Amino acid sequence: MSTWISVCSIDELENGQHRVVELDDTDVLVFKLDDQFYAIEDVCSHDGGKIGGGMCENGEIICPRHGARFCIKTGEVKSPPAYEGVECYAVRIENRTVQIQNHRD
Repeated sequence: MSTWISVCSIDELENGQHRVVELDDTDVLVFKLDDQFYAIEDVCSHDGGKIGGGMCENGEIICPRHGARFCIKTGEVKSPPAYEGVECYAVRIENRTVQIQNHRD
């Protein structure tokens, strides 16, 4: 059975911002885009490094090391050198709190 983990209030992130949260020893990026929230794993499928320090542009996060791009909404890879997407997490709002689903439980 999966559980939901509270991340922040809906007002703590501005549009275009993100934060890193830890979920069972895995870093997850939680983004706010156009007043919607999304969560993807903070890892580049190309080399296993963190992507959270990368720039966000047009709904994508750009890996700061080699420039691979990932869709913030789906985790889909958008450009090489990565060829596989990253894990995406379900997000919900409960009582003005952003929560992500821990489906590994």
